Amino acid sequence: MVVLVHLLRPRNPSLSGLLRASARRMSTRPADWKKLAPAPPPGTITFASQSTLPKLPVPELSKTVARLKESLKPLAWTENEYDLTVAKIDEFAHGPAPELQKRLNKRREETEHWLEQWWDDGAYLSYRDSVVINVSYYYGFDDAPPHLPQTPTSRAASLTRAVMLFRQKLKQGLIKPEATKEGPLDMDTYRWMFDCCRVPGADGLDWSVTYAKEGDPGNSGHIAVLRKGRVWRLDAAHNGRILSTAEFEKQFQHIYDSTKEEYPGVGVLTASNRDIWAKDYAELLSSSQNASIIEAIHSAAFVVCLDTEQPLGPVEHSRFLWHGAVTLSSANPGSVVLGLRNRWVDKPCQFVVFDNAKAGFMGEHSVMDGTPTARMCDEVLDALWDPKFDHGAPSGSAPSPTPLDWAVSPATEKAIVEAIRAAQELIESQEMSYHLTSYGKAAIKTFGVSPDAFAQMIVQLAYLRLIGFDKTKRSGGTYEAATTRKFRKGRTEAIRVVTGESDRWAWAMDDKKVGVEERKRLFVEAAKKHIGLAKEAGNGEGVDRHLFGLRKCLREGEPTPSLYADPLFQRSSHWVLSTSAVWSKHFPVYGWGEVVPDGFGVAYMTGYDDRLQYTITSRKEAPNAQFCKEIEKAALDLYDLFSASTVKSKL
Repeated sequence: MVVLVHLLRPRNPSLSGLLRASARRMSTRPADWKKLAPAPPPGTITFASQSTLPKLPVPELSKTVARLKESLKPLAWTENEYDLTVAKIDEFAHGPAPELQKRLNKRREETEHWLEQWWDDGAYLSYRDSVVINVSYYYGFDDAPPHLPQTPTSRAASLTRAVMLFRQKLKQGLIKPEATKEGPLDMDTYRWMFDCCRVPGADGLDWSVTYAKEGDPGNSGHIAVLRKGRVWRLDAAHNGRILSTAEFEKQFQHIYDSTKEEYPGVGVLTASNRDIWAKDYAELLSSSQNASIIEAIHSAAFVVCLDTEQPLGPVEHSRFLWHGAVTLSSANPGSVVLGLRNRWVDKPCQFVVFDNAKAGFMGEHSVMDGTPTARMCDEVLDALWDPKFDHGAPSGSAPSPTPLDWAVSPATEKAIVEAIRAAQELIESQEMSYHLTSYGKAAIKTFGVSPDAFAQMIVQLAYLRLIGFDKTKRSGGTYEAATTRKFRKGRTEAIRVVTGESDRWAWAMDDKKVGVEERKRLFVEAAKKHIGLAKEAGNGEGVDRHLFGLRKCLREGEPTPSLYADPLFQRSSHWVLSTSAVWSKHFPVYGWGEVVPDGFGVAYMTGYDDRLQYTITSRKEAPNAQFCKEIEKAALDLYDLFSASTVKSKL
């Protein structure tokens, strides 16, 4: 049975006026929205190095031209195609490019980060397809520590307290900034981790709204909890202190006990095409009751989704986090119940707890990349594994959570039905495979090889075998994300993984005339090249962001250079393989979707001593299972290559 809730709008004129003002805030994009999220004061630990970080550079034009030519060579189907593209590159380099470079350098001088606004809008906020599958990502958590109760109520309670404590430290500026051997990394996107939400824009451009307050010590705030589509407001602090784990457990148990039937799955609307969601969002805001619920969700520190499903195995765990489950309805035979009814996918941080106490995280990508949220989740889970974790002590009587029930108009009811249909179709279009190798970082390090380069070359060999080493079947390039957070407000740059060196090695692996030592030598060259490209990208010296910036410098009426429409150039950034790695010993699964229709998403981990972890996503028409088999075979072949080789080169 689905409970449809229609409540009266508030009759208090002053309250209605406040809600109308709030609705305007939630439906109008401020020009300076990105500046509205406060940061801890500069003198705090978290932001101590922010002012000393350099600006993102604009690469030298000649170097980008050279890198581009080199990156296109292995992707060209014929020599003639390559030569035609090179001619367009030269035409660009000796024509409009120098003037565009001057404009870009001027923009760098006049802004804190020349790429930030362009990238926010171009890569994310103007994207109109569903963010589910296409943009959002997930981390699956390991099981709860054995010293804690193995129940969903306990799991939700302990996670919530640990995240609230992390949030408190962040607001007080006590989170140690991330760093590499080269120095500290930018912490700017942490401002958008809590107390905020993405908003669908009616004009085709989204933004994020924040309710974070400057000077907030983090000892107040609420979370939004979803159960069977019903929204609850749970005050996570009382009288200036964060609730204890026992108090949170009591609150969550009340929600479980009070939500026995299905409620309108308004959350599924957030998974729609962004223009459709913007229309449905406006309909919701037209009700002051619904506007107040949306504000409660937007201003929540984060969302906790109490899902009814009980995933088994890594693929089911992954899929239920990635896009929610699809189950048959017991109340309405022939219809389905989507896990997405129990999500608000515009929130940067959603923690999902299943009825078998499995848990994980779903992230919204527009305001921050995966490394900050991976670090946050990792520290939260580390804290909970420590038997000395401070679970707090109850003090006084905390208020019970409050149900926030939607006023579901006929238009919204119809929108939910349509959103369910579209989401189910999207979910059922996807395929996923998962593979763990029989060896990991420990063995790879004995070979003297970078684990990341090793894992990437496995993917390259597997893909070339998948397409039969046929150049004309190579429909695009390989993207690996490199962080540029060594720069102020830095996010990512693309590592163009496909190189002449990687191709020569891969072809040699299936050429019986090439011996073991020659294959090994070619691999060493390919791995060194990959490491070099990764370092350049991390230094802001890549190809893709620079060329994107040059194009954005075109003025109205100026023609787009022919290079940008060139088939080979476009193919080079058609990311048929979208790859990336994060690390946490607590994430037995993690991943995201493919970024092009004919492509694969390849999430991998290299941090385990005894295994490499691969998750492969794609549309169903792609040979997903076969690609996974090729990755399995390539991993064994590469291991055998190094095991058979007596010469080791340090990379």
